[in-house]
Amino acid sequence: MKDGTIKYKFTETEVKKLLSSIVILVDSREQENKHIIDYFKSKRIPYEEKKLDYGDYAAYLPKIEELGIQRNLYFMAAIERKNSVDELAATIKDRNRFENELIRAQRFPFLILVEDADGYQNLIKGNYRSGYNSRALVGSLKAFEARYGFQTVFVAPNTAGNYIYFHFYYMIRNVLK
Repeated sequence: MKDGTIKYKFTETEVKKLLSSIVILVDSREQENKHIIDYFKSKRIPYEEKKLDYGDYAAYLPKIEELGIQRNLYFMAAIERKNSVDELAATIKDRNRFENELIRAQRFPFLILVEDADGYQNLIKGNYRSGYNSRALVGSLKAFEARYGFQTVFVAPNTAGNYIYFHFYYMIRNVLK
């Protein structure tokens, strides 16, 4: 899988078995994510906490030798979670640090998940604590997205665990098919 593609085509039954084994990686430094962990537990989604080099969430398929997967198969993709528009604004305001993170992350699919269902509306209306001008904040975010090839999504906190899981599920499914 050197170039990011699997050289073997799995049957539909094999794909289902592989997808049912996905393990979500959770950065051990991630804070205030009990609601996400509770979602994983309630849906019996396997997860592991460990220090991640980038992002707060990632995923892998554990080895399944009978399907030819001799060791864990890690996917080079990540989700960075922000717990509010306030945290997103503070992150963008620290431009150098944020841009350095984006430079490291641009080698693979990357997503920023903001836990605020009305987040984009709150951005454009300036409904956040930072003194950052709303037009400048939106402009910076969109410029960074275009430059570094990532996207930002806004979801309600109670749907964040679902979003994280299915983001990786369908990404991996697409690779396997």
